[in-house]
Amino acid sequence: MSHTPTEMMSIAAARLLTNDDVCFVGIGAPSAACNLARLTHAPKITLIYESGTLSTRPSVLPLSIGDGELCDTALTTVGVPEMFRYWLQGGRITIGFLGGAQIDRYANLNTTVVGDYAAPKVRLPGGGGAPEIASNCGEIFITMAMGSRAFVETLPFITSFGHGKGRGDRERLGLKTKGPTKVITDLCVMEPDAETAELTVTALHPGVTRDQVQAGCGWTLRFAGELVETPAPTVQEIEILRDLHARTKRAHGVAA
Repeated sequence: MSHTPTEMMSIAAARLLTNDDVCFVGIGAPSAACNLARLTHAPKITLIYESGTLSTRPSVLPLSIGDGELCDTALTTVGVPEMFRYWLQGGRITIGFLGGAQIDRYANLNTTVVGDYAAPKVRLPGGGGAPEIASNCGEIFITMAMGSRAFVETLPFITSFGHGKGRGDRERLGLKTKGPTKVITDLCVMEPDAETAELTVTALHPGVTRDQVQAGCGWTLRFAGELVETPAPTVQEIEILRDLHARTKRAHGVAA
């Protein structure tokens, strides 16, 4: 069954999750991946959104963390201070799922500005809770579509800390969590190198070449010696993901 690069990204990300995970979910691509996992192989996964909804099971993808669908389908809803202090900073969340406008070779994320901070070309939405998620979740998965404007040599601003300038920077700042361990894109999967923490391509999605991946990146990429191919989506994965997006469009008044 044919699929789009974006569908492959969501499916590859969803496959990383298990029933045992407690997952802090970002809006957009992270939300699609996490809910696909819940609707397929990980029905017992615990999904948490920044607004305080615990173990939420939305029937459609939320427009924002304040979407009523999240509260309506949650096991319970707690205050934002409790969410961050008790659940997040308390070390009770295994996976944080984030996206961003820009990322560098050490998986630092920018969602603040493009260009000079004092006079930016583009002012982005900002960090929200992402900096705390990046610092306090057990590990971080990042989902982003590849492109040279998003995967950049140098970030103009670091909103969410990944691995700084290399292995050991998190520990020097007193961070005890793993940080980004996977970057799932529409073309490939990357992981930080064990020695340097620089992002390294470990898997290519079906039909994708090294040259295509490199063309979508603003720095010279490293490729793993044992590069593998991501298993193609199953019919079930494609059908469930498309049905989820179709329901979401209908619920939000968008023609499917």
